Amino acid sequence: MIKKYIPQIILAALISIPLAANAQMAAIDQNYGNIKGQHTVSDYDSMLVILKERHNQELYENYTREFITLDDDNIPSSKVSDAVFERRLKMMATEVQLPFNNIVRGYLVRYSQPNYVMKRAMGVGKYYFPMIEEALLRHNLPLELKMVPIIESAMNAKARSSAAAMGLWQFMSYTGKAYGLEINSFVDERCDPVKATDAACRYLKDMFRVYKDWSLVIASYNCGPGNVNKAMRKVPGAKNYWDIWAYLPRETRGYVPAFIAANYAYTFHKTVGIEPAKHHINIAVDTVQIKRLTHFAQIEATLDVPIDLIRELNPQYIRDIVPAVTETYTLVLPQKAASIFHTKYSEIIAKDSVYLAKYLHKDQPLKSVSERKSPNSPRTTYKVRSGDTLGHIAVKYNTSVQKIKQWNNLRSSRISIGQRIKIY
Repeated sequence: MIKKYIPQIILAALISIPLAANAQMAAIDQNYGNIKGQHTVSDYDSMLVILKERHNQELYENYTREFITLDDDNIPSSKVSDAVFERRLKMMATEVQLPFNNIVRGYLVRYSQPNYVMKRAMGVGKYYFPMIEEALLRHNLPLELKMVPIIESAMNAKARSSAAAMGLWQFMSYTGKAYGLEINSFVDERCDPVKATDAACRYLKDMFRVYKDWSLVIASYNCGPGNVNKAMRKVPGAKNYWDIWAYLPRETRGYVPAFIAANYAYTFHKTVGIEPAKHHINIAVDTVQIKRLTHFAQIEATLDVPIDLIRELNPQYIRDIVPAVTETYTLVLPQKAASIFHTKYSEIIAKDSVYLAKYLHKDQPLKSVSERKSPNSPRTTYKVRSGDTLGHIAVKYNTSVQKIKQWNNLRSSRISIGQRIKIY
């Protein structure tokens, strides 16, 4: 049974959170002022990040403790009644419908196990979720969709499926390229958390324009729109996932139930006894722009950042090399290392001959992107046909949408029939 005074608790929480936030942030600023003269500017930034994160975490812990700790907590999930499961799902105000039935029940029990995938995923999620939520909000998508990477990859940015899907969002190569992700011998942006998340958001928006129902969109993310359309043809008038459930591929029949269960376990993690696992990448980070071929080991040796950490923060780079030959690339580093990157830049590039020997030519030393000239002439010129998109053209010529837009000075991805596209 839900606590008798939950409405009053919610009201009190809504009133007290801003007041507590202001008081605590004032204390943080005061403490920050007291340490001036003892640390560098980058130290100030790092301390503020740590203090603010700790402050937000405390507010979150207090809120969840009061709002979603129920009188019927600590009951093993396998013994929770259907009525309790259904009531808890109805407590979750979501844009995506989260219905309860016998199929969903089995997944609710599984995902509520303390040692199941949710413990690790929520631990890593402290690093990934803010970035994912920002992208979902920017694309005006439901925040519940942040559970998709848990179902797809258990929040593993380097996850690879038996079908060769990659990354947090498990993009296949063709779909990744169609949505502008670069994939080659040195870079696989399906593993780039930021770019893959943006691509996934655009895919989800495209599917919602087609189906107008989030359960069908989520199903299509797993099995593709072709399989969803095939199932819908077998059920005239079908409007949602459950109407076509029996005609979907076997894996997809459990996909939406798993999505519902992940949202449930995430929301009620304290009630069901799931504590997020500690993870070492939950640190303050920043980005630097790389404009020349650079090996991770050059950065490790100069900035004293373990190469394993650089790899984990930058899973898109396959061979420990940032291939900044024709364009600039982004590298994520711990905040302290990022703040001194440019002051140590000359020391980093001085190590080229040690770490990039096989890529060096005696008569052509490495240059930054800004020092190189653009190609003199295009490899080919493509005339846009009916049904073409920049994604399809990029796949055809084994390049990326970003490069095509850059080569042709395109501000958007819109193209028209008869338009000529230069491919370098």
